[in-house]
Amino acid sequence: MPLFERLYNFAHWLTQDREEAEDLVQETYAKALKGFSSFQQGSNFRAWIYQILRNTFFTSRSGLKAAATVPLESESDQQTFPAINETPESILLQRLDRQLVQEALGRLAVPNREVLLLCEFEEMSYREISATLAIPIGTVMSRLSRARRALRDIVQELHGD
Repeated sequence: MPLFERLYNFAHWLTQDREEAEDLVQETYAKALKGFSSFQQGSNFRAWIYQILRNTFFTSRSGLKAAATVPLESESDQQTFPAINETPESILLQRLDRQLVQEALGRLAVPNREVLLLCEFEEMSYREISATLAIPIGTVMSRLSRARRALRDIVQELHGD
C-alpha cells in the first residue's frame, strides 16, 4: 500500500493512540479506494491521500466535515525527526530528549502541529501542504512560523530554561 508507514506515522501523531491511528489509516485507504475516481490524473497523490486522512481524523473528532478552517487548539504524538535542511528547530529537536519533544508537540494546537509535521517529518513542500490542508501557501508559511515559535517556547518552558 503506497505511503502506508508515512500515513500511519502522521495518523499516530494526530490521534496519540496506536489503535486509533491504525483505524484512521484503514478508513483513509477505504475512502481513497471508494473515491479513487475523483482523483485527478497528474495531480499530487500524496497530498490527496493525506487530505483524506486529515478530513477523516477531523470528522471522527467532531462529527463534522473538516473545513479549510480548523479549531485552534488540540493535540498529537511521536515520531522520528528527519530534516532536509538544518534549522535551529531541527537541531533543537535532534538534541532534546525524545520524551520532552513528544510532550511539547502534544501541546501544540492541531493546525500548528499538522503543518509542522507535514513540513519537517513528512518532508512535504509548501505547495503539497497547501493542497493537503486546503489553505493558501501564505497561511502554510505563517502557521509554520507560529508552530516553530510555539514549539520552541513550550520546550523552553518544559525544560526549565
